[in-house]
Amino acid sequence: MKTLHTYLTRQVLASLLMTVAVFTFVLLLGNVLKEILALLVNRQASLALVAQAMGLLIPFVWVFALPMGMLTATLLVFGRFSADQELTAVRASGVSLVSLISPILLLSLALCALSALVNMEIAPRCRVAYKRLLANVDIGFANILIPEGRFLKNFDGYILYVGKHRGDTLQDIMIVSLKDQTNIDQIIRAPSGTVEQDRETREVVLTLHDSKIIAMSTNGIASPKAVDFTIRAPLNQARRGASEPRTSDMTFSQLWERRREMEQSVNRSARLEGLTREQLLERKKELRKTGEAATTPYRVQIHEQVSFSFACFGFTLVGIPLGIRVHRRETNIGIAMALLLVAVYYSFVMVGQALDTRPEYAPHLIVWLPNFLFQAVGAVLLWRANKGF
Repeated sequence: MKTLHTYLTRQVLASLLMTVAVFTFVLLLGNVLKEILALLVNRQASLALVAQAMGLLIPFVWVFALPMGMLTATLLVFGRFSADQELTAVRASGVSLVSLISPILLLSLALCALSALVNMEIAPRCRVAYKRLLANVDIGFANILIPEGRFLKNFDGYILYVGKHRGDTLQDIMIVSLKDQTNIDQIIRAPSGTVEQDRETREVVLTLHDSKIIAMSTNGIASPKAVDFTIRAPLNQARRGASEPRTSDMTFSQLWERRREMEQSVNRSARLEGLTREQLLERKKELRKTGEAATTPYRVQIHEQVSFSFACFGFTLVGIPLGIRVHRRETNIGIAMALLLVAVYYSFVMVGQALDTRPEYAPHLIVWLPNFLFQAVGAVLLWRANKGF
């Protein structure tokens, strides 16, 4: 049994190193062609700076390359293991499939721990360092005054979040108005808006269309009404605020701290004195909704980082029985199946990200669905394969 375990583990490790290297190269190539290649063409960077930028990108692409590599490795190894009749020989010796693959399952759990370290700490820090490196080269990144997907304090007295930024058009906007720079006074939500520069006053002007204002007051939260809302900020102040890391580039501890700060700010803004019991219950209900709306982007990113860490285990559970069922040695079949399964997995994650400002849909739970789905399906397929079905 020890010989079988050693042989199978070596096969999986060899395939894992190869597939992770391939996926890392492919994902790096996409970023290089999109961003770094422009530096070389315009002679704005040396080869040493480009190499540094690519090195900072490697942990970021490993977030995706590690699970994809593990899935592909199991599909290739067990497909070949089944096609060569080695699995039949092992079963004839009285060895069950579950006992045979136990080292591979342990390896996948070890990769989950490594993925957690990369996803929650190393990759976000490297991504921020990479963006700062590009911004210092001045290829236009420093001029993006309102980047999407992050909470900004560009405008004095406001916290701004923009879901999408296309040219001068903004979509899915949320503004938290602060009183005394700490307490939340009102929350403004708008489906769209525009941003422009006032060259005479050297200010950035942000206009929200059909916005709904939710005011915090002693009488509860006012009924939302659709209005146009405009705020301004000096150009230099807006540029400084845009340098803050976006939500997806924060580490786990940073996300947790920002979420806690936002919740405390909402609670400090609550005025519960002099309310009747019914008003108090209604007030607490509205405060809970307000807090969820303000903290959902952080919550989604926290759950996404943790759920990504378990992708290797779910992919392993699915990859082993599928590789046995396919019963093929061809590498292209294994890679094609891996890409299809990865597309299914990350489609759930993309849905959760798209709904990160809609707490009513529980997007922080949606990012966990692919893990539950893959692990449940993998466990059933593995049980059937162990029984010889």
